[in-house]
Amino acid sequence: MEKNVHTGMNRTGMKASPIDAKALLEVQELQESAPAPSPTADEIRAAYQADADAVGTVPPPTSIKGVLGVAAEALTGHKMHILLDKMGERAAFERAGTRLYDAMLRKVSAAEHLPGGVTVAGLREIRDEEASHFLLLADAIEKLGADPTTQTPCADIAAVQGMGLLQAMNDPRVTIPQALQTLLDAELIDAASWELLIELARQFKQNELVDRFTVALEAENRHEATVKAWLSAAMAEVASVG
Repeated sequence: MEKNVHTGMNRTGMKASPIDAKALLEVQELQESAPAPSPTADEIRAAYQADADAVGTVPPPTSIKGVLGVAAEALTGHKMHILLDKMGERAAFERAGTRLYDAMLRKVSAAEHLPGGVTVAGLREIRDEEASHFLLLADAIEKLGADPTTQTPCADIAAVQGMGLLQAMNDPRVTIPQALQTLLDAELIDAASWELLIELARQFKQNELVDRFTVALEAENRHEATVKAWLSAAMAEVASVG
């Protein structure tokens, strides 16, 4: 049975217990008036940040073509490894996006009712396009002479970001509308990131990549519009409006 958001015994707000809230605020006032510890939490964080290494590195090209391409770009002042890092980021996010839609398909398969016009066929179509975008990026990275299996620094960060979305989607308590919101969050990140990657590829005068990435962006814009429409209809349905 599909779960919907409903009112209940939610006691997380301070106003649910005024007496305890007053005591908590008194403790906060005492802490704020007390002398600051040395070092402070912010100073400790700053020290960690100053001493931290980079998330990772981008390896050198794995082919003669890649070496020559990097050398040629270096002569123009361009750093090819930055483009490769951002392409690796998109590949990691597209891979996570494919898994996100896989998880959504599992969720809807167990649902008795799909709100907002959501269909298995529609979800599967988007899922397959996300997978094709990953393959597109892997092919593009390889054609530039790099290794598409490398976990570049930005790819590492994108993978961590994707984990949060997957954790939300795989939570059995999450409803279909809440899952649609998770998909929309991912699509908004995806579309904006493709736009930035296209602009970077254009700066490197990688016209073929610009054309291929623009087709991917058009698909991502369709995904965003579709998921947004599904979510809008689903929210109206559960709120009994419209």
